[in-house]
Amino acid sequence: MAYTFVDNWIRIPDSESARTNGRTHAVTVTSEGNVVIFHQAHNGLLTYDPDGQLISAVGGDRWLGAHGLTRIEQGGEAFLWLVDVGSTEVAKTTLSGETVMTIDKPDIPEYQGEKPLAYIPTWAAENPLNGEVWVANGYGSNFVHRYAKDGAYMETLRGSEEAGEFREPHGLCFRTVGDAVELWITDRANHRIQIFDGDGRFLRSSMNCHSPCCFDFRGDTVLVPELFTGAKILDANTFEVLEEVGANAHISPKADGRWWPPIAPEGWPNLAGTDWVQPGRLNSPHGGAIDADGNIYIVEWIVGGRVTKFLKS
Repeated sequence: MAYTFVDNWIRIPDSESARTNGRTHAVTVTSEGNVVIFHQAHNGLLTYDPDGQLISAVGGDRWLGAHGLTRIEQGGEAFLWLVDVGSTEVAKTTLSGETVMTIDKPDIPEYQGEKPLAYIPTWAAENPLNGEVWVANGYGSNFVHRYAKDGAYMETLRGSEEAGEFREPHGLCFRTVGDAVELWITDRANHRIQIFDGDGRFLRSSMNCHSPCCFDFRGDTVLVPELFTGAKILDANTFEVLEEVGANAHISPKADGRWWPPIAPEGWPNLAGTDWVQPGRLNSPHGGAIDADGNIYIVEWIVGGRVTKFLKS
């Protein structure tokens, strides 16, 4: 499939916090074709129309640690699950940023005592069949927590016997398959994807992605942005790599499988304004989405933010 890239499809609103941080961490496309971006700056929740014109910028200083974003459609209305790694807030909001509910850190022994494990959630998603919420503590303790529809803590998933324990469960998302769901989790520091059913039972895994950050599904395909550059489109059933966009030969994981740091130019990922950041070549993909026409939007972890549109030809 051919794509025409539109480098810097939009630019985030200019502000002091956008210039000093502004990292664009997550993106989704609504049923109307509007593009919603979550980034680390004042008014961190941005909505653009399909032509790239800014519709709204909300949040004030609430989401200066903007990170994870997933969208869910319920009763003809869209809602967002937003996760801030600075404040550790996990909140369900309307598209305009109005809070519907929040999820608290679970009251479990691992987060208590003299040496509690860290709680730095990175992503959240809601099971579309029963309203349960799953929260990835990707930057804290490599746990994924399960909550009831009312927000009550239920259990903690630590990985699987089959594929191994999580190491940075960074992003997660539900996929509907017939009358069931699959919970997809990026086991990022293990260069792996793990998939579970709606009750947390392991189904299968894949190592076809080297640094998966999150997911966006369209039919039987899934878009997977990779932090160490490029975004893959996989067959969601077989994991076959169908397409890859934006791969940058100057950035890659290490051959010995170690997680950090990648092979990259000095100063990565903050290479904006240098010759290393080239149109059509991704630097540090962190979020991605596909619209109804098959166009791809990639946002990157880079100071000042970066949003690229890959226009399907």
